[in-house]
Amino acid sequence: MTANQVDLVKDLPETDAADVLALGSRSHIPSGGELFRLGAEATSLYVIERGRISLTLPLQVQGREEDILVEERLPGQTVGWSALIPPHRFTLKATAQLETEVLAFSRDALLGYFATHPLVGYVITHNLA
Repeated sequence: MTANQVDLVKDLPETDAADVLALGSRSHIPSGGELFRLGAEATSLYVIERGRISLTLPLQVQGREEDILVEERLPGQTVGWSALIPPHRFTLKATAQLETEVLAFSRDALLGYFATHPLVGYVITHNLA
């Protein structure tokens, strides 16, 4: 996947986009696996490289928990922006609908990079908003 296919780094110069993407580490989520749970501490945000992530809201329906689909995210899209927004808790549940690969970006790594590259931080937070 090239930088111009990743919504997190759109509108950044190619070198800045490459530097930000280099901060990520690849993770594999099997089909049906959870990337994160509602209410869990959000220490990372994720860019989907391959596969599909469903974002759901778990609700009690007739005495049992059901995951109500809010949206699906595809390659190039970002999930888990709660890592950058206090109180740093996920507001939805994220599940892989297929075998999925993501780039995981730790909050600390991103905020450290933004501190030394504030324009990059501005563009990325604008992209997330």
